[in-house]
Amino acid sequence: MSTEYLLAIESTCDETAAALIDSHGSVLAECVATQEFLHEKFSGVVPEIAARAHLERILPVLDTALKESGIHPDALNAIAVATFPGLPGSLIVGLSAAKALALAWNKPIVGINHIQAHIYACGLGLTESIYPCVGFIVSGGHTSLYRCQEPLGWDYLGGTIDDAAGEAFDKVAVMLGLPFPGGPALSKLAAKGDRQAIRFPRPLLEDKERLDFSFSGLKTAVRYRIAGPSDPSQGAASLDEQERANIAAGFEQAVIDCLIAKAMAAVKKTRAKRLCVGGGVAANTSFREQLTLVCQARNVELVIAKPQWCTDNAAMGALAWEKIRRGQFDPLDLDVQPGLVRPKR
Repeated sequence: MSTEYLLAIESTCDETAAALIDSHGSVLAECVATQEFLHEKFSGVVPEIAARAHLERILPVLDTALKESGIHPDALNAIAVATFPGLPGSLIVGLSAAKALALAWNKPIVGINHIQAHIYACGLGLTESIYPCVGFIVSGGHTSLYRCQEPLGWDYLGGTIDDAAGEAFDKVAVMLGLPFPGGPALSKLAAKGDRQAIRFPRPLLEDKERLDFSFSGLKTAVRYRIAGPSDPSQGAASLDEQERANIAAGFEQAVIDCLIAKAMAAVKKTRAKRLCVGGGVAANTSFREQLTLVCQARNVELVIAKPQWCTDNAAMGALAWEKIRRGQFDPLDLDVQPGLVRPKR
């Protein structure tokens, strides 16, 4: 079978990325430009700044990926781009670039679902299909469970009713005086703490039937632990290093317990034999290790995306091959759908 080539573009949030992927699923080249230093002083992603940064980075990123792959634009079969969900301005930059290249090079365009692509990334490099499975997205913007019959056929099972897990990590990191991005910094601090020293609440954990998550109350509990309800002006500076580490460890463990419990409940409810996990929080070492042990004990096959493909990247744009093989291309008037989280059925 002859080899075909795909250019994929990712710009849903604050990562500008491009990748060249062949029809066998091999990632020939990829380039990711981060924006962490631009958002650090705000302790979070600022949408307008993210969109402007994408504008500056999109062409160099595309040029780098194409040159490293050695693939000439004439050899491309299509251009893929994530069109939902994400930040409106960021999505528009990626889609505009994809449309311009599709028109200039006379190539078809394929819009893809960023959430579905995160789960598809779990199978990159594998010879066997990961479907059917329970798909679990755990990131800064999403914490959701899906029944995935195949790459493009999904049913929503449940998700966060307030903050996403990664968002909670970032906000608690700010409370503890840690640098942005908060997730990795908090996990590093947690490694020095005692996970049993402080037991924070596990929201919705007792509701076995409901496959939803809530982390806002957990954040409040951490805030009170740091400062106390009587003096909210006090911050982490008043704590010694071990107390800060114990708070980080207790918080991280509470989140992990919620994530694992709901994932296992979803597997039981759907009678699935496989759990696939993607998204930035899936790179968390403690989460990966604990989830692996639980799945082994329950005889559930676990497939977690490789760490480099957990955070936003363009390699997961390989999902577009599934649409290309079905002849599902998009017109040049394709638009972004920023708020659409549940995949179309």
